[in-house]
Amino acid sequence: MSKHIISTPNAPAAIGPYSQGVVVTGKLLFTAGQGPLDPATGKIVPGGIEEQTTRTLENLKAILEAAGTSFDKVVKANVYLSDITNFAAMNAIYAKYLAPEGTPPPARTTIQAARLPGDILVEIELIAEV
Repeated sequence: MSKHIISTPNAPAAIGPYSQGVVVTGKLLFTAGQGPLDPATGKIVPGGIEEQTTRTLENLKAILEAAGTSFDKVVKANVYLSDITNFAAMNAIYAKYLAPEGTPPPARTTIQAARLPGDILVEIELIAEV
């Protein structure tokens, strides 16, 4: 198996021993979980679940683009929420990126996590075809 590390300055830099994304054998991209960090400042974006979900998905979009792929090639998403009552609001933003009208949505798992890093409200990771 060969793997190619994906790194872009348009998404937050890794803050531990992990990569923003990894492409395996030239076919699949596995992203690290992304949260609502502004890649320019490294700080959590202000606002609630809508703003945090939007920033998270913009970070993922940058990683997908750096790997030469896009949201329409995503086959699996894992969504972690600090509070499951934010599901509907997160889902509305998520649908704009990953399930626009006429696009089959990827498989997805959504769970409430006990606590997310930095007390963020949402974290999302993706698997996409390259």
